[in-house]
Amino acid sequence: MLGLEHEAVPFYERSLSVPGLPAEDRHGVFLGLGSTYRVLGRYAAALRTLRLGLAEFPGDPALESFLAMALYNTGEGREAVRTLLRALAATSADPRVRTYRLAIEQYADDLDATHPPRETPQPGP
Repeated sequence: MLGLEHEAVPFYERSLSVPGLPAEDRHGVFLGLGSTYRVLGRYAAALRTLRLGLAEFPGDPALESFLAMALYNTGEGREAVRTLLRALAATSADPRVRTYRLAIEQYADDLDATHPPRETPQPGP
């Protein structure tokens, strides 16, 4: 947040190697390091870090959001949208989103899914 991304990386990396770091702090380090790598254009490192974070904190919407951004940056738009839709469906308090949660989750996994149009009856002779 201070614009010192390059300087922050070694501190984040060292923090992850500290045994006994409280879970909330580890979560913050994964998020901070992953987003910092992304801002620096180090997308592979960002993806790796954010996925490691999600392995420890499955379904975390903040980690998923930054993962989606890194996926977008690497040209993986489909996976980015899927990730965001699943996070939205899982965390939204909006009643309309809640109503369509199952459909959003289903389509998140198959963004190209369509249903053939219903055939309309043809007029008789």
